[in-house]
Formats: sequence, structure tokens, C-alpha cells
Amino acid sequence: MWALIVGLLSFTGQPIAADTLRPLPDTTNRIVTVNRILIIGNTTTRQNIISRELDIKPGDTISMRRLGTLIERDQRKIYNLRLFNTVEVRWLPITQNQVDLLVDVNERWYTFPVPIFELSDRNFNEWWQNYNHDFRRVNYGLRLYQDNFRGRNETLRLAAQFGFTRRFELNYRIPYIDQKQKHGLIFDFNYSEPRNLAYFTDDHKLVFRRGDKRLRTSFITGVAYTFRKNFYQTHTFQYQHQSNSVADSITYFNPNYFGESNRNQNFSVLRYFFNSDHRDVIAYPLKGFQITALFSKSGLGFGPVNLWEINASYSHFADLGHGYYLSTFTSGYISSPDNQPYSLYGALGYRRQLVKGYEVYVIEGPRYILNKTTLRKKIFSRTWQVNGLGIEQFQYFPLAIYLKSYLDVGYVENYAYYQQQDLNTRLSNRLLAGAGFGIDIVTAYDAVLRLEYTFTREKTQGFFLHMKKEF
Repeated sequence: MWALIVGLLSFTGQPIAADTLRPLPDTTNRIVTVNRILIIGNTTTRQNIISRELDIKPGDTISMRRLGTLIERDQRKIYNLRLFNTVEVRWLPITQNQVDLLVDVNERWYTFPVPIFELSDRNFNEWWQNYNHDFRRVNYGLRLYQDNFRGRNETLRLAAQFGFTRRFELNYRIPYIDQKQKHGLIFDFNYSEPRNLAYFTDDHKLVFRRGDKRLRTSFITGVAYTFRKNFYQTHTFQYQHQSNSVADSITYFNPNYFGESNRNQNFSVLRYFFNSDHRDVIAYPLKGFQITALFSKSGLGFGPVNLWEINASYSHFADLGHGYYLSTFTSGYISSPDNQPYSLYGALGYRRQLVKGYEVYVIEGPRYILNKTTLRKKIFSRTWQVNGLGIEQFQYFPLAIYLKSYLDVGYVENYAYYQQQDLNTRLSNRLLAGAGFGIDIVTAYDAVLRLEYTFTREKTQGFFLHMKKEF
């Protein structure tokens, strides 16, 4: 890994400015009128998708000092569309009291057929430690990512996966269906047939059963409506229906998998998601804050499923100066009633909701709280322009490296079912803590590689590898 980093640092492409989003300075505070807004570089992206992110409009009368602040803010918003390698917004003088605004973007590559060759487990560390890095636990297939579909910032996701889990997915997101660009739709389809299924949890580790035939069949369809009234807040309302069934062997080994030895589970879900996002760069934020809230009801008055869930989070990112950055993330989860089938258990340990150092565990419970605090130091940041590649979208190669230290703490209240059966009690109903140090490597197309060495309250320690940003 160090050889790779050294090789990247010695790369001989032509360097460009580390921050391409910096506006031109102006020492005066004169009042000007914005004449025109000119957008260049967008061969695929429609102009209204870009202009939607601009606070500044033609005809606005504004002081030069405030214009510089708004330009910087608008650059960030356009960049956070995640459609462009670089974004530069600058003012051009027309007369003493008139300026044009120039928006110069460099588009990314939008079509990615990606081979699937991945682990069936939650993360690399679980596969390596709990399942002896068994390469038979691999899924393979093909994903097709089509970003900026039709130039409207629509996204299309298709997946055909085979191996341990046979899965077919379709996701189509339309951010705007109206002229005012406030209302959108999302369509979801997911069908899976795993032959390797986690049917139980023992000492906070998932227990899998493997069969020659499918052990579970899941068919999920959903539609969501999105409302983005302003630049920073988005409301999402989703309806989803799930139809699930499992093999006899699953209910034999865990009668509570769907509850009461049921082999079938059919229910609908209503969800509301709120996102207030004020981060500077979504891919790897260093300044700003984000607030999220999720309200979910599974089982709409009929059938055996009845579950309420609330999950809220707050993250804050501060620039301390001299290349130091402090971030904190707090999340809380509540569900009711506590008596649920195993398939609906909530837990720390999935996705990014985990205490570092406990990656190989799932700590399940109807309520939990989590806090993650990280101090970063930027040790390298550079962007190269590589000419001669033939494809303009890959000519920009950014690389940033951060050293970091961190402390994660969490607490999970155990399920009454586990308490009664004396199961999975070692890590629940107690404070969890993990502290350590690591390196974050941030590069093109929002790729983040995290290398971490963590010490836990249980006096365990180890190296952990992650391929996505933390939060």
C-alpha cells in the first residue's frame, strides 16, 4: 500500500491548483448588477440542472464583497451534484457597475459497467476474521451505473449478481419532474435468492447456513416522492412492499426468523426521510454540518408485522486551521415494540452505523446511540491534469491524504428475547468504545480508502480496511 502511495506522489502529470473552487478576489465593495450567467463545458448536462444550484440570478444587484461569498457557495453546490471533475465560477467585468458570471465545468464520465466480484459478508474484516477469508463466499456479476441520464442528473442503476446471493436490482431516480425543479421520483425493484443466509446471531456474530438451493426469496418494490424546496433541504416519502419467504431449514434452526415459525412474510412500509445538508464537499466533507431524520412504519394495520422506527443523526465538520480538521457524528435509533422477528432486528454493525474496532460484530437492540469523533491532519493534496489520455473526463487526477486519530463510543440496549435466552449479552447494555489512528486516501470519482488501527474497550486491537468514507 505504501508503494502505491509513494508512486502516486511521484506521478509526473501536470499539476493544477489544489482548490479549483476559489473565486477571484476583489478588494473593493462597489455595487454591481449581474448581467448574464454563462455556462460552459457542459456537453451532456442540461443548463437548468446547473442553474438550479445558483443563488445568483441575472439582474441581481449586489456588493462585490457579498458576490465573492455567494460565488464560493454556489461553486460548492454545483460541485456537490457530483457530476463534474472541476467547477469554477468567476465574475467577468462588463462595465464599472455590471458583471457577467461565468460557470466553467469539466464533466465526469457517466457510464460505468462494473464487474461484481465482492464478498457476501458485511465487510472485509468480518470475512477475514470470522470466515477464514474463504473465497467461496464471493458474489459475481455485473452492475451498470448510468449517472446524469439524459443530462438531467437522473441516475439509473442495474445489477445482475450470482454466486452466494443471486440478486437483480433496478433503481431509477428522477430528481426533477417539474419546471420549477422541486419535485422528483425514485423507483426501486429488488429480487434476491441467497444460498448463504445469516439466520441467527451467536455472541454478536452472524451465523450462516449454506445450501445448494435458495434459502430465502425476497421481492421488494418501492416508489418514493422527493421534495427539494430550497438548496439544502430534501424531504423524501417512500412506499415499499416486501414479499419474503425462507426454506424450512431456516425456520427449523431459528423459529423466530419471521416469528412463530412462519416461512412467509409480506408487509408494506411507509418511510419519511429528511436531509438538511450544509457540508462543503459531500464526497469527503471538511466544513459544515448535516442533519438527517428517518421515520418508518413497517406493517400498515394488517398482517403480523408491526414495527415503528426512528433514526436521527447530526454531523459537524470544522476547519481548525493549519491543515487540521475536526468532525463529529452522533446518531440515535429507537424502535417499538421490542418483540420483533429476527429478520427485523436493528443493530449497530451495518453500513456506517458501527463503533470502530467492532467491525466483526453486530450488536442488536431496539435502541442505540452512537458518537464518532475524528481529528484529521492534511499531509498531502494535489491535482494533476494528465494530457494525452484521449478521454477528457479522466484527465483530472486529484489525490489527498489525511492522517487521523479517532474515538468512537456507543451503547445498545439488548432485546428482551436475547436477555431471556441469555444470548448476545456480552456487548449489549454496556458502553462500547474504540480509539485509534489511521490514514484516509481521497481520490477521483469520490473514492475513499480508509486504513485504520483500532483499540477497543474489550482490550482487543487490529487493523481494519474500509473502501468508503466514514460518514
